[in-house]
Amino acid sequence: MVALFGLLFVTLIFSPGKYEKSIEFKERYAIFSIHIPNKLDFSGECVPLEYFDVRECIDWELNINTYWHSQTIFYLKRSNRYFPEIDSILKSEQVPSDFKYLAVAESGLTNTVSPSNAVGFWQFLKNTGKECGLEINNEIDERYNLEKSTRAACRFFKQAYKIYNNWTLAAASYNMGKPALSKTLEIEKENNYYNLALNEETSRYIYRILAIKIIIENPYLYGFHVPKTDLYPPLKYTEIKINSPIPDMADFAKEHNTNYKMLKLFNPWLRKDTLTNKGKVIYSIRIPIGGFRESLYNEVKVLADTFKLVKPL
Repeated sequence: MVALFGLLFVTLIFSPGKYEKSIEFKERYAIFSIHIPNKLDFSGECVPLEYFDVRECIDWELNINTYWHSQTIFYLKRSNRYFPEIDSILKSEQVPSDFKYLAVAESGLTNTVSPSNAVGFWQFLKNTGKECGLEINNEIDERYNLEKSTRAACRFFKQAYKIYNNWTLAAASYNMGKPALSKTLEIEKENNYYNLALNEETSRYIYRILAIKIIIENPYLYGFHVPKTDLYPPLKYTEIKINSPIPDMADFAKEHNTNYKMLKLFNPWLRKDTLTNKGKVIYSIRIPIGGFRESLYNEVKVLADTFKLVKPL
């Protein structure tokens, strides 16, 4: 009986059909070692790839972000929608363009809420957001406002740059906090991010940002084939100014030829279905052009060539 089962096992494992499929699998399936650029910088500051530990950290983050396909494909799609606005604000605030990749690393370009209650594209905690000039209360939360939260992040970056005179350290302080980073620099007697022994999250932070930058700027080189028509187009909207209460958001939406869902989608910083606005603050509210969503994909204006998102088709 034992011999019979052994023969059956050998027959199943080494049958010609399974052997041929195994050969076919080996011939067709391939995993490639990830290409590491010869030169790399963050905001014009050189990344010392000649250091073995730096090179291996870049290698690690490139592999994670290259082979986490579902996540990275959406980085590429959302970048086409949101990078134009973020880049424009960074330029106006005189912050290097590479800082847009922090928003990708922080939130994947979504208005997510972290387990620690950090909110929005830039993942502001409540107190930090207020310190950077954002209005946060039960009706308004400007951490969800892309323009205002990006400008608030720029204020943080510029303050940090004044302290460190280095954009890489300014970016690292966004993750670690300026007091903690300053103390680490003092203890370790260093002024270079790549020479610091940091906590695990901050020690990976800049490398993750760099990996995202490399892939988004060279997607085809890392195996991502994204037709231009699959990229998310920038949202089309007009802005109206209001300095009065909104008793009913649904009625307000209909008065402006849209609906409650679209109003909240374009203005996620409006957190309630009313706005008391006792202080008569002037707010800019985005109203989708055309009222709803029909025209968004009819005339796709793709900025992929500017941001090198796809291989030219």
